[in-house]
Amino acid sequence: MGPPSSQLHTGRPVQGLIQAEPQLPPLAVPAAGTSSGSGSSSSSSSAGFVQPSKAIQDAEGLKTFLQGKTVKSFVAFILSLNQAAAGTKLSQAFELSPCLALLRGMLDDLWALVDATPPVQQSLRYGNPAFRTWFAAMMDRTPQWVGKLLPLELQGAAVELLPYLLDSFGNPTRIDYGTGHETTFVAFLHCLAALGLVTEADRQALVCVVFNRYLELMRHIQTTYWLEPAGSHGVWGLDDYQFLPFVWGSGQLIGHPLIRPKSIHNEELLGMYGDDYMYLAAVKFVKAVKKGALQETSPMLDDVSSVPSWAKVNSGMVKMYQVEVLSKFPIMQHFLFGSLLPFE
Repeated sequence: MGPPSSQLHTGRPVQGLIQAEPQLPPLAVPAAGTSSGSGSSSSSSSAGFVQPSKAIQDAEGLKTFLQGKTVKSFVAFILSLNQAAAGTKLSQAFELSPCLALLRGMLDDLWALVDATPPVQQSLRYGNPAFRTWFAAMMDRTPQWVGKLLPLELQGAAVELLPYLLDSFGNPTRIDYGTGHETTFVAFLHCLAALGLVTEADRQALVCVVFNRYLELMRHIQTTYWLEPAGSHGVWGLDDYQFLPFVWGSGQLIGHPLIRPKSIHNEELLGMYGDDYMYLAAVKFVKAVKKGALQETSPMLDDVSSVPSWAKVNSGMVKMYQVEVLSKFPIMQHFLFGSLLPFE
């Protein structure tokens, strides 16, 4: 497979990008009495919220999505967090709201669950079936965490939030994980913002604490159960599993006085700053799981290191995410839509 069309070093314009200003989604609590979308009358506790479902069934559906309001709101959310990440360090102290503290606690709990569910002995490296055991236990635990996140008047939103969360950790049937699952976790965070549970004041901690802990959890899962990459670009991809640490991680590094894009080749700098910046942590992970020279195992990462500034890397990563994730049918056919992220 050749490199994706949006390679950063080419300088070519990318067509059809979603135009959006950085902002959190507007509050979008459905009015009581709205149809639940299931054909049955909804109870007062879940009135207006719906169980999200897939809606992109073909190329025309993807086109409708890419021209609609929801994708603009989603990109605006990503850009808002990208803006908030600028100049931050993962190791700095962040004040966590009750919602963010619960999210961090949930991810810590799921990490401990991995430790309590060891892989089974098998001859194959990838696809350890113990992941299915972990996934089933995760499904039993997460409804309680979602219930804790929601105030009494929003308990009905659990029917909408839970499917996004469950789909964020990979597929237990295929034992795989990829950028679509990562995107679904961000959709879960977007829904929390639409409900007013995540605010402007939470943005930095949402990226540097909650999302970073999610990245760490998924890397722990990947190296424990060796999930197959879902939708990977293989050797040409940045990372076979995740994309957004390269977006928000490059945003963190804009204007850094010492670290440059080419610094990913400096093992001493990676060791010193890998725990401070998502981009460097992602590079360290790629180097740990892919044996060989970076220019051979991940030539796109190697190419990006020649870009002169983090601002250009960041701009290119935002564009590439839109083209290589949000605009790809094999990924977005699995995306879920409900009342908080409607198909429009």
